[in-house]
Amino acid sequence: MPRAHLLDRFIGEQYPTFAGAADIDAFEAVPYAERIAAASTFEAIRLGAANNPDAPAIRFLPNADPADTPVEISHGQFIARVTQTANLFHSLGVGPGDVVSFLLPLLPQSFFVLFGAEATGIANPVNPLLEPHQIAEILEAAGTRVLVTLGPTPGSDIWEKVMKVRGELKHLKAIVRIGGPADETPGILRYEALIDRQPADRLVSGRQIGAGDVAAYFHTGGTTGTPKLVRHTHANQVYQAWACNLVLKSAAGRHLLYGMPLFHVGGSLSQALSALAGGNCLVVLSPAGWRNPNALKNLWQLVDRFRPEMLSSVPTILAASLSVPAGSADRSSLKYCAGGGSAIPVAVAGALARELGTPVIEVYGMTETSSVHTLSYPERPIRLGSVGHPVPYSRVRIVRIDADGRYLGDCAVNEIGVVAMAGPGVFDGYLNEIHNRGAFVEPGWVNSGDLGRLDEDGYLWITGRAKDLIIRGGHNIDPTPIEDVFFQHPAVGLAALVGQPDAYAGELPLAYVQLKPGATVAAGELEQWVRERTPERAAVPVAIVLIDPMPLTGVGKVFKPQLRWDAARRVFTQALAALAEQGLGVAVDVGAHGTHGSLATVTVREVAPAAREAVAAAIRERLDPFVIRHEIVWS
Repeated sequence: MPRAHLLDRFIGEQYPTFAGAADIDAFEAVPYAERIAAASTFEAIRLGAANNPDAPAIRFLPNADPADTPVEISHGQFIARVTQTANLFHSLGVGPGDVVSFLLPLLPQSFFVLFGAEATGIANPVNPLLEPHQIAEILEAAGTRVLVTLGPTPGSDIWEKVMKVRGELKHLKAIVRIGGPADETPGILRYEALIDRQPADRLVSGRQIGAGDVAAYFHTGGTTGTPKLVRHTHANQVYQAWACNLVLKSAAGRHLLYGMPLFHVGGSLSQALSALAGGNCLVVLSPAGWRNPNALKNLWQLVDRFRPEMLSSVPTILAASLSVPAGSADRSSLKYCAGGGSAIPVAVAGALARELGTPVIEVYGMTETSSVHTLSYPERPIRLGSVGHPVPYSRVRIVRIDADGRYLGDCAVNEIGVVAMAGPGVFDGYLNEIHNRGAFVEPGWVNSGDLGRLDEDGYLWITGRAKDLIIRGGHNIDPTPIEDVFFQHPAVGLAALVGQPDAYAGELPLAYVQLKPGATVAAGELEQWVRERTPERAAVPVAIVLIDPMPLTGVGKVFKPQLRWDAARRVFTQALAALAEQGLGVAVDVGAHGTHGSLATVTVREVAPAAREAVAAAIRERLDPFVIRHEIVWS
């Protein structure tokens, strides 16, 4: 087979097979430090381009339409533009410890900026959909020196947001804008007017980028709380590209349908850096990516035209793809379907496997592990619902910790505990030292905040969440600021925000409120109160449940697992309402389960044995799309 990429010194022309633990052990007998050939993301991209400088690195589709004429950038042109962009930042005074933040949609220039910033200083990709005050908090926490953004553009409010926050940024020296009319305002520069002045064949700074140098800050931990910035080294990020190319056996020249945002590590590292370092091509599905309705509507025609071997996105997109007619589109190029960011419902994974005839690879990781840390290896039996095994040179343990996050010991096989991870992709800490309290269960072992178990064959199963974070379609929501909004209302005694199961988004925020003794609220009063005071629309609760008493732990804290079970019971009961209306006696209870974490028990009354399979099929049809497992009990 052709050499797929130049990141590994010892793979050569043939990838190893990882059919079991023995294969991993044999591969890991060579220390990782001796395998990796690139110290930095800049070098990784340069090595990837060396496969074939004339091959396309980016094909940008303006409207995610297979009939679009792509804006095409070769690998040679790409590394040249990254180099020029790095030199532009250097000319603005950016050094290895300085931060270049950017708020950009998915434009070809956005990729130049990300990797050019890492070659010069520290990149800080920021979600442009956030509210201005959230953007300002992240930019200031990062110590932004140069801000790159989209110029005034119809249909976009990014420029207006930047103009609102620029005065709050104490370290800001320059704003570089892409697109829009010329502007001679002091401190505002046009990318297009400056980029061609820069050399394309070398870094003017002469910088030798070290593997331990900081490459980027990524914001995480929910977008409604205090900015929590994950600090990535070049070694962290290069490992992600190396591991993804290795396990999925990348070969130069392949295409990937790309619609993930660059402020998400799955988009910037698992997909963009991995593809570019492997000599592959990113088919960029418009500035909005998967948020452009055309991307999903045209999905199978895009597969037909660009012949990708992998369909990779968040579970919401994968689930929605099942409803897109294939028509005459040829989907035979697809070898894998992969998803992460939140759990893929078992029923969705099974349906995709049947529909596409491919393995469905579920990945698991977090910003703190530079994205993918475990995945379902294609050569091993895939157990739907499991997130597989660690990628080579990475480790997973299931541990017991106390209320203060202190390590108490490792869990037994199939015992549920906190998932801890170590390896070359794991970060060394948050930028703000305050956030490092409890971040590691032991040195080098990050506390994921998730609950899980390792089965007898080493497969990792995520069973719940130890932290309160709500994940809505791969988007993190911190409940605490929303709960604080409720507490500001004079009638509210206790408030808790939890994730309500949702067949599409995975979770939606649901609020439980206990009023103060004797207090009352008018219909819709609390809903309006929280809606007006919550800056992020995605974090506004989809419903508010008045409850009395609020379930509490022995030390007086809100017992959120019981609220999550109640939320699931409500959703599942509603999902089965049509069956109940037909006269079927059905009741739902949700509670803790030793293997699955949580389990919904559906009790069905007085159904003759001959009719049970049809009833069970109707129940499965309605409940299988949810992540929480269910069982049927006949009475």
